[in-house]
Amino acid sequence: MRRKHTKIELSQETRRKLENLCTTSNHSVKLVSRAKIILELDESNERNPLKQEAIANKIGVSRQAVNDAKKAFLASDSVAEFLKRKKCEIAPIAPKVTGEPEAHIVAMACSKAPEGCTKWTLRLIAQKCVELNYVG
Repeated sequence: MRRKHTKIELSQETRRKLENLCTTSNHSVKLVSRAKIILELDESNERNPLKQEAIANKIGVSRQAVNDAKKAFLASDSVAEFLKRKKCEIAPIAPKVTGEPEAHIVAMACSKAPEGCTKWTLRLIAQKCVELNYVG
């Protein structure tokens, strides 16, 4: 089964927005790369875009990044939505140690290292925490 080929045809205003985003320096590298990818894939005004492999090499990203950016652009309702960073759907993992035990661990790590050692290592901190019953 052959996939339906979908073209990206940008309006002049959209193209100008993406070009401005690429030339201003206060955006993340990932955002600028995605904008450059879409500009390279643009087929408006009889432009002939490069192949995805060539675009990836030109911009310095993977071919999969080019493909993902194209899919995301075609799926979004507007350029602003495409450029907006997605919210993480899965909450970050909660810390295993909080409150008083965390305070003891930080104080221990900031204190003088045990005799015979030049500094606290994670292994030393872990052993001392178990010894002092800060963690189980």
